[in-house]
Amino acid sequence: MTNEQAQKVIVVSAPKSVGIAIILTVLFGPLGMFYSTIVGAIIMMIISLIVAMLTAGIGLILTWPMCIIWGALAAKLHNNKLAKK
Repeated sequence: MTNEQAQKVIVVSAPKSVGIAIILTVLFGPLGMFYSTIVGAIIMMIISLIVAMLTAGIGLILTWPMCIIWGALAAKLHNNKLAKK
């Protein structure tokens, strides 16, 4: 224990494609958000379910684009965090 060296841990994470994030959310809505943000996907699934029940599905016209924007921004933010490390 006298000659211990500090170990440096390096966490490697792959960048996420903003294009793929957009395609997945366009096709699958909140489910497609799982690629870029798990917490955001769960939040939007709950919101979309509530809105769909209250508006007979018409409200998804608003929540679907929100999912697309949030998914793309989450992928971009992930890549920005990787670039700063």
